[in-house]
Amino acid sequence: MYLGFEEVRRLLPQAPPFLFIDQVLEFEPGVRILCKKNVSGGEPFFAGHFPEAAVFPGVLLTEAMAQAAILLLRLSEDPGAGSASDQGGPPERMFMIGTQRNRFLHPVFPGDSLFLTVEADKILREAAMVSAKAEVDDKEVARSSMTLSAMTWERFQAIRLQTTAGQSSAEHSS
Repeated sequence: MYLGFEEVRRLLPQAPPFLFIDQVLEFEPGVRILCKKNVSGGEPFFAGHFPEAAVFPGVLLTEAMAQAAILLLRLSEDPGAGSASDQGGPPERMFMIGTQRNRFLHPVFPGDSLFLTVEADKILREAAMVSAKAEVDDKEVARSSMTLSAMTWERFQAIRLQTTAGQSSAEHSS
């Protein structure tokens, strides 16, 4: 399966300049996905990372792998499974809720073609664990194990408010 930029853009909740997938090159439902990101020197973060020598930020490599994971999960959805949005509820989004074993092995520079492979380790109804890697010229530049969770924006905001409220009460009791 091949998807171009416009199809990818419709599937991901992110928007430029925070969209880090240009194409889906390969896809096996519930198993793996291979995506491509063409790294351009004109991307806004290169102005500050680093002014003397542009290097693709590691945290954005992690975000690119997470976006590839979201595509794997969205494209693998069983239309008959009945997500909240299918049942008339608010649409769900995938949030990366954890990473383990992030490794940044080699720098990525403008002009590189970044290939992102994500393999599903375990897919549950509202969560998934995946293994991801990023490569340039067949050389692994980063890898990560990630956990993603499907939830509505409203639920995400409620968790955020609970966390913020808990931090505020802990600060006041000190």
